[in-house]
Amino acid sequence: MTPASDRLPLSGLLALAAAGFVTILTEALPAGLLPQIGRSFGVSEALAGQWVSVFALGSLLAAIPLTAATRQWRRRPLLIGAIAGFAVANLLTAMTDSFVVSLIARFVGGVSAGLLWALLAGYALRMAPDRMAGRAMAVAMAGTPLALCIGIPAGTMLGNLAGWRTAFVLLSAIAVMLACWMTLRLPDFPGEDAVDRPSLGRVFVLPSVRPVLLLTLAFVLAHNILYTYIAPLLARASMPAQIDRVLLAFGVAGLVSIVLTGMLVDRHLRLLTGIGIALFASAAMLLAAPVGAIGVYAAAVAWGLGFGGAATVLQTASAHAAGASADIAQAMIVTAWNLAIAGGAVAGGYLLDGFGAGALPWAALLLLAVAGITALKSLKVVAITI
Repeated sequence: MTPASDRLPLSGLLALAAAGFVTILTEALPAGLLPQIGRSFGVSEALAGQWVSVFALGSLLAAIPLTAATRQWRRRPLLIGAIAGFAVANLLTAMTDSFVVSLIARFVGGVSAGLLWALLAGYALRMAPDRMAGRAMAVAMAGTPLALCIGIPAGTMLGNLAGWRTAFVLLSAIAVMLACWMTLRLPDFPGEDAVDRPSLGRVFVLPSVRPVLLLTLAFVLAHNILYTYIAPLLARASMPAQIDRVLLAFGVAGLVSIVLTGMLVDRHLRLLTGIGIALFASAAMLLAAPVGAIGVYAAAVAWGLGFGGAATVLQTASAHAAGASADIAQAMIVTAWNLAIAGGAVAGGYLLDGFGAGALPWAALLLLAVAGITALKSLKVVAITI
């Protein structure tokens, strides 16, 4: 369905952005509150960091099978159901005193996130004119940098002032309000026709899909090895009390990045990918060196500029490569993305315990080298298809 108007349907796209905001905030908020969460349950920061990996595990296990099973379902009820999952998961997380139960709640939240991310890009593309697809995607993905810029620092500050449980109760309330907003303002779309839809295997072997999956895996794994363990990284730099401010610098830069990405992605996909990798690599090199506070903040800004537009770039490339099967391609991206998140939490925890925080930036640099090689060799095909 392509709207006749050449104007972006901002109300609906902003509802999608808000959904992304809630998803990212639910997923990443523990990164700023690991010390408090660990003390609350009597576990180490490395073990508390597995809140992130369990959330990601739910997403990567659920994204493809849930998306495939619901391809014929109408889109809006499905999206609202995913948001309701966040409300339940965050409330249970806030209420329980059991670390095991908290992990189960995080897994449920991850399942909701896997379904939501698989729907989001295809929803945005169906709402917008073809020639404005990249801009629509950028608006729909704006919730990611806003969560990182405003939500995570604000949630971290709230957690420090009122306790981490209060932050998760508030997240649950926001999810309920968002479900109401979507019911009123988001257009509905039918699911895919059962006769015409291609199989998972046919989507996977499309020429541009697999390179985007590998690039996503390497790039996001590098990000999460650093982001999940930002607290010990900053402790290494003698800045343990500045987590919220460093995350704010990262988030503001990410917001700038997604605005620029929205303006350029329809014409310069490959260039944006290369610049993002280069900026992120420069940030990792700064964090690997014994730099002072100025160097850390410079790294946060470069990192935010490099990572902020990544969701828009990768999902735009994947959606265009898959055509009418965009939802399934997005489910594959979600699976790769969350495999990288889970892998980042697990690998980062292993590196932190075994080698110290100083090993984390070097691991990220190795992965970014893989991402760079993949982009150079493969994304020319993706760019041409767009």
